[in-house]
Amino acid sequence: MQIGIGLDPTLGLSFEQHREMAREAVRLGYDSMWTPAGLGVDAFHVCAQWWGASAEVVSGGLPTGISVVPVPYWTAVQLAATAGTVGLLTGGRFILGIGSGPIHEESQRQRFALPAYPPVGMMRDYLMAVRGLLAGESVEHSGPAVTLHGARLGFRPPRVPVYLGALGPQMVKLSGAQSDGVLLNWCTPEQIAWSRGVVAEGARAAGRDPGSVQVVEYIRVCVDDDEDAARRAFTRAMMGYALARPGANKALSYRGHFARMGFGDALSDLESRRDRGASDAEVIEAFPRDLLRSVGYYGSAAGAAAEFRRLAKGLDVAIVRVVPARPGPETALATMQACRPELTAH
Repeated sequence: MQIGIGLDPTLGLSFEQHREMAREAVRLGYDSMWTPAGLGVDAFHVCAQWWGASAEVVSGGLPTGISVVPVPYWTAVQLAATAGTVGLLTGGRFILGIGSGPIHEESQRQRFALPAYPPVGMMRDYLMAVRGLLAGESVEHSGPAVTLHGARLGFRPPRVPVYLGALGPQMVKLSGAQSDGVLLNWCTPEQIAWSRGVVAEGARAAGRDPGSVQVVEYIRVCVDDDEDAARRAFTRAMMGYALARPGANKALSYRGHFARMGFGDALSDLESRRDRGASDAEVIEAFPRDLLRSVGYYGSAAGAAAEFRRLAKGLDVAIVRVVPARPGPETALATMQACRPELTAH
């Protein structure tokens, strides 16, 4: 199993601090670096900065990846051209992860004037188009979200693997059928095992070797000597995923994912508290500790490595996603030290 490090915008790092994190990741033995993409500082630029800084320390530089780019904000051609450029810059050490983003939420579709594409059909379109463009092909494709007639990039990048962010059975099966890897999130070890089985099912149905599809996951870790502070920060990071917005369909996206893992009743209770006027702080205190510990780790550095190993069972690439209890780079450095590969790889 390979161990990656995941840094996101909540750390508030400057570009120079990002570069130092990359150099430190090499020194600590990490195999790759990952970041999510959104509407903040451009994740492709962050990956390029990481690669350049890491190349100062190790020949060829560390592979970097985005998990994930929400595709509704991009055309397939723009996405392929940008990913291919980073692939070219890094000498083939870039991985593109794509996901459905806010397409299932009506309020978000309205905010950004997005069509109501079916998520699985939309991702099938993007996988076929983006992978074909990155492979140097002339793409002919007509689908609900992407229609191209003879589109081709104006350059041939080195190989850029395309991974799919997936939670539910149909999306996970699609990752096995058409992607280079599946990007899981907020999973118990049992859910990882289930996902690997569904990936294999999708791959075999498409005539592919299941072993050719990488199984990758962010595992969130919040390291702080003040365990309560770490727990609150970790819970706050989870809330935006696990709790459904008022009026939202609880079967969709992360809310449905947590329900499939057996946490539906606990989350319904938390949502009821919130809807009755409980503050965020009150909801955070009410979060069941066993739910939090089932999908990540918070607490002292001493306990992080063993819990990370337990949570990473069954993965090809386990990514230490840093959750900061306090602002600044010190949190990231402490977490990187606590979960360094010599302690966590198995």
